Amino acid sequence: MTRPSFVVGIAGGTGAGKTAVAREVKDAVGEAVTRIPLDNYYRDLSRLPMEEREAVNYDHPSAFEWELLVDHLDRLLAGETIEMPQYDFAVHNRVPETVTVEPTPIVIVEGILALYESEVRELLDLSVYVQTDADVRILRRIQRDVIERGRDLEGVVDQYLGTVKPMHEQFVEPTKKHADVIIPEGMNRSAVDLLIEKINAEMRDHGTLEA
Repeated sequence: MTRPSFVVGIAGGTGAGKTAVAREVKDAVGEAVTRIPLDNYYRDLSRLPMEEREAVNYDHPSAFEWELLVDHLDRLLAGETIEMPQYDFAVHNRVPETVTVEPTPIVIVEGILALYESEVRELLDLSVYVQTDADVRILRRIQRDVIERGRDLEGVVDQYLGTVKPMHEQFVEPTKKHADVIIPEGMNRSAVDLLIEKINAEMRDHGTLEA
């Protein structure tokens, strides 16, 4: 029998440790888990030249195609397969290829604004906010963007001060009020273990797991 999906939203600032928490949950819960990175739902900007795409504020809620994300979550919950877009940070745009995603017992929506859009929140069974010190987050951001994404240090710092930090304060951090669970300092082992226990308990209550 096909079991209904249990949807978890994991939000938090850039470099907070959201992806690490999502992976821990995926490894520990022991059920089929689908991770939906919010980054894949940045709007398609193929119509814009590279110079204009580089100037877009990607930390503002308007940068995301919320309608598509809600549609995809609805379809997964209905037991349907979706074609999830893929995003290339090097070109600031989606790539032509998509990834086929099958419905699974657990769906994790993970991204800085995963708890921002009300239509997304209505589909979440559990909302999580990862809270990490700003100094730690900027260092992680620099390491990721410079080493993994090949960007220059000056550009990363300018972007952080110009848009990332103010958008975090205006849009990201306020979503903490929607969280059922707040995980301090990213990969706090005790907090993550409690989160995993809570997900298992909530899934049993929803009939997604056998008691």
